[in-house]
Amino acid sequence: MAFFRKLKERMFKSSSKIEEGIDALVAEGEAAPQDEAPSPPAPEPPACAPPPADPAAAPRPGLWDRLTGRGADPAAPRRALDDEMLEELEDLLIQADMGVETATRLTAGMAEGRMGRRLSVPEIKALLADEITRVMEPVARPMPLYAARPQVVLVVGVNGSGKTTTIGKLAAQFRAAGKSVIIAAGDTFRAAAVEQLQVWGERAGAAVMTAPEGSDPASLAHDALARAKSEGTDLLMIDTAGRLQNRADLMAELEKIVRVLRKQDPDAPHNTLLVLDATTGQNAIGQVETFRRMADVSGLMMTKLDGTARGGVLVALADRFGLPIHAIGVGEQIDDLQPFDPEEFARALTGADVP
Repeated sequence: MAFFRKLKERMFKSSSKIEEGIDALVAEGEAAPQDEAPSPPAPEPPACAPPPADPAAAPRPGLWDRLTGRGADPAAPRRALDDEMLEELEDLLIQADMGVETATRLTAGMAEGRMGRRLSVPEIKALLADEITRVMEPVARPMPLYAARPQVVLVVGVNGSGKTTTIGKLAAQFRAAGKSVIIAAGDTFRAAAVEQLQVWGERAGAAVMTAPEGSDPASLAHDALARAKSEGTDLLMIDTAGRLQNRADLMAELEKIVRVLRKQDPDAPHNTLLVLDATTGQNAIGQVETFRRMADVSGLMMTKLDGTARGGVLVALADRFGLPIHAIGVGEQIDDLQPFDPEEFARALTGADVP
């Protein structure tokens, strides 16, 4: 729960965008003229009637009650779930970077068996969070650990996505779990990236292998794997330069790293992690498509969810590609990178109440 509170607090930009949109949808429906007949006045209570119940003493409605509308505040603003509302909600989700196909899938799930029902803002949030959870549950999987030693983990992504920091955090977490780790600083073109990994390596107790600036990353990967084999290391994590998908030479260099690794171990790399920056929004989709072609991506990690209103793109990625999402990051500290929990993420993204 501690990470959920942090996630919800730091994803404020994403959740507030969706919350404000849902508030506006319901308010618009309330402002529209209603065809319903006015309710008759309530009868006067008999003189011997018991005092009204204290609302604060009533039990808090559970998740099922919120999804079905039972137990909700009858005085809360409501709007009928009709075609017009679904279309407006779909537009809102598209604006939150979920994409057209995913937005359509989510709203269709919300509408199933509920058309015509008048829903409040909390009920809409709960329904939306439930549908997002359904989409994301199949891809929420931790990075697999194999018996093979060393397990080679290749980390890829564009410049500024957070690869170097993510490698450092993962190395520290694996070391805390008792695993031996070697880090290969394969971004030989950026001295700052090498220095950052050296700091993390010292902090985590992981060896960091470097090479002269501008040297061949594939050669470093070869030497790092040879050392990891000779020392019986559990994990070898290889950083790579920030590959821009429109730079064919850099992508060819990434392919060379993979070829060199497979000459020593036909199964290497055992994991290829693509680190994505949430602030890029829909551009993340193009990055996944490109890196899957070039590096056989096995799983995703998304960083910087605390600095953007575009966190909805992670839902689109799960729906479109079905790649495992191993972890998400909401800050710079080691405990700000956590295993991906689809229900917590969905509640934080929509601003829904904790069940």
